[in-house]
Amino acid sequence: MVDRKLLEILVCPVCKGALHHDKAKAELICRIDRLAYPIREDIPVMLEDQARKLTAEDLPK
Repeated sequence: MVDRKLLEILVCPVCKGALHHDKAKAELICRIDRLAYPIREDIPVMLEDQARKLTAEDLPK
């Protein structure tokens, strides 16, 4: 489980916007850039080239 305080301070490395934590998919989601950053072994991977590109349907509501 990712530390709650860490999640509060992390921002998207591309736009510096807020991230949404999707626990089910183990990802941090940037709605602005439509990118999902993976969380591997409880460590957020905040690299743009490792992020999954999202479609409008993928974005959390």
